[in-house]
Amino acid sequence: MKINTLKRHFRESFKSLGRNGWMMFASASAVTITLLLVGVFFVIILNMNKFASDIENDVEIRVHIDLAAKAADREKLKSEIESLDAVNSVKFSSKQQELKELIKRMGDDFKLFQQDNPLYDVFIVKTKQPTDTPKVAAQIQKMDHVESVIYGKGKVEKLFHVLSICRNVGVVLIIALLLTAMFLISNTIKITIFARRKEIEIMKLVGATNWFIRWPFLLEGLWIGILGSILPIVLISFGYYSVYKIVEPKLQNNIIHMLDISPFIYGIDGLLLVLGVCIGIWGSSMSIRRYLKV
Repeated sequence: MKINTLKRHFRESFKSLGRNGWMMFASASAVTITLLLVGVFFVIILNMNKFASDIENDVEIRVHIDLAAKAADREKLKSEIESLDAVNSVKFSSKQQELKELIKRMGDDFKLFQQDNPLYDVFIVKTKQPTDTPKVAAQIQKMDHVESVIYGKGKVEKLFHVLSICRNVGVVLIIALLLTAMFLISNTIKITIFARRKEIEIMKLVGATNWFIRWPFLLEGLWIGILGSILPIVLISFGYYSVYKIVEPKLQNNIIHMLDISPFIYGIDGLLLVLGVCIGIWGSSMSIRRYLKV
């Protein structure tokens, strides 16, 4: 395509935005509303997924070591646990450390046990994949010098099942929302192009090629997508920043945390811009196609 022809297409697309102001406003408004919903939903779903990952990663196996086990037995047991393929880390916590943590959590009343500590030495085991926890716990339970294995049996499996369902539902809802967005925006742009069908027919009759006619409309779809994405980007960026500054300080001592503002919000902004542009161009392309068959 020649540079002069391309410049002409850009000029015509800008002129068209001015000539068909109200229709362009309607199309851009549809893009704005839809992308705002998509953006808010993405922010919620991705943070819910982060919460789920935080909860999963907090799951650990506590291996109570037999009171009769000697130091050599403990080292051997540690080596056996570390040799399991699904194990990520093994940390030793003595009975004294366990009692300190108990006093810290439950209060000074438990200082009575400092004279005769009834607790066990413990190995705290983390798996590479949280879902491997039950399998690894069963393997450790069979090893020598293991008194008991605690990881929340029954509850952990239910937790992983619920989190998996939540993730799957989130993916389905995101796909459904994106398809709905494409349908709504495409129909709005279709109405805009329908109002200009005579213009397209005349251009065809005087010998203009399909691509010569199509380019200004594709560029209009591009501008509609960009204009429609500006407000959602601003609102979601400012909204997430405000919510993060209020909520995140309250989660400092919790296992769950929101996604950091950077780079998360920049990724969402970029995604909304790309979605707006792609849907705008796609909507224009699909809508004009039927009118090129004169």
